[in-house]
Amino acid sequence: MNDTPKRSYGQKSIRLSVKPQDLMSEPSFRPGIWTARIITLFPQAFPGVLGESLTGRALTEGKWRLETTDLREFGVGKHRNVDDTPAGGGAGMVLRPDVLGDAIEHTLRDVRGACPLVYLSPRGRRFDQTTARAWSQCDGLTLLCGRFEGVDQRVLDHYGIEEVSLGDFVLTGGEIAAQAMIDATVRLLPAVLGNADSIVDESHSHGLLEHPQYTRPAVWNGLEIPEVLMSGHHGKVEEWRRHMAEEITRQRRPDMWDAYKAAKDK
Repeated sequence: MNDTPKRSYGQKSIRLSVKPQDLMSEPSFRPGIWTARIITLFPQAFPGVLGESLTGRALTEGKWRLETTDLREFGVGKHRNVDDTPAGGGAGMVLRPDVLGDAIEHTLRDVRGACPLVYLSPRGRRFDQTTARAWSQCDGLTLLCGRFEGVDQRVLDHYGIEEVSLGDFVLTGGEIAAQAMIDATVRLLPAVLGNADSIVDESHSHGLLEHPQYTRPAVWNGLEIPEVLMSGHHGKVEEWRRHMAEEITRQRRPDMWDAYKAAKDK
């Protein structure tokens, strides 16, 4: 097998460097390495915040991979047009199916195993911790970042693309949502977080929001750390944390609280 890196049409494998623009091209498929593939008009937006902190270090260490496909490379005509006016009239522009189809085929050409194909869409189901956990257990993830008024519906139907939304609001494009979802997923990969207990006890892990956290100094601006946390009694500490998590969830997220109670009653 020839391990010499090859430059691939429209797709780049991102490695952190002193110059973020210096992107090395490599074969897409590497068994055992969770890979995020992004189809976007703005590949220069990546890795973005994903190149920092835990996700950035894990990317540098090869614990996961990030590839981008530049949608513009598949554009039509001299100006590489990627969009056209909506059928039936209306404002804005729609990403063309022929352009998207070519970009998707190129991106998925070497994909093996379970790798969901997702369109980041405000009309999709809401992204949550359960989704992040499911994606982290796959071999990778391919995200299509929309722009303008969206994408031609025939592309979604033909490829059976799942639509997922970051929340009940509209962004100018899917790139920010993609980074948020990848961050939430990558941190669940084995060996990315140094302390696995951090995942177990955080918000949404048990259907509850997280309990309050405190650290030194013991007194700040006249406010003290709750006495139970300083008691050294682990059973009482856990009981207090569970109680606070339930109270915060009940007050702030009635929807989560109802689901939590229903699950407990089963």
